[in-house]
Amino acid sequence: MIGLTISIIIFNAIALRKSRLTANQSLHIWIFTIAFQAIFDTIIEFKFHGYWYFSKEIDWRGLLAHTILLPPVNIMFLSYFPFQNNRGKQFIYIFLWTLGILLYEAVTLLPEPWGYFHSGWWKLWHSAAVDPILFLLLIGYFNWVLRLENRSKPGKVPGT
Repeated sequence: MIGLTISIIIFNAIALRKSRLTANQSLHIWIFTIAFQAIFDTIIEFKFHGYWYFSKEIDWRGLLAHTILLPPVNIMFLSYFPFQNNRGKQFIYIFLWTLGILLYEAVTLLPEPWGYFHSGWWKLWHSAAVDPILFLLLIGYFNWVLRLENRSKPGKVPGT
C-alpha cells in the first residue's frame, strides 16, 4: 500500500502542476481513463485473472488503482506529447513512455508494502505489446476531444 500511496501522490502532484491541458481536457482524459481501465480490467483482471491489485477479489484498496493512479499518468503523457513533430519523434516518445511504464510495472510487482500488483498469466511482455496500442487509443481520443472543442463556440450553452 505504501508504493501505491506514494505513486498516487507523486503522479497527481506532477499532473496538477505540470499539465499543459485545459481543465476540460484533463476531465475528459480522467473519465476516459477510468472508463477504459474499468472495461479492460473487467475482462483481463476479473474474468481471466491475468493480473490483479492486492488480491484476486474486488478490494477497496484496488479502487484507488482503478480511479486515481492512471489518469494523471495519461494527463502527463498527453501534456508533453510532440503533436507538432514528425512521426519519428512521436514513435520515440511512445517508446520511451512504454519503457518507463514497464519499469514502473516491474517495481509494482515487489512484495507488499512497496508492491501492489500481482501477475497471473499476464507478463511484462504483454504490457510491452499492449501499452503502445493503449497510448495510440488515448491520443486518438484526445484528438477527438480537440476537434470537438474547436467546433464548439466558447461561452455558448448547447440548446440556447
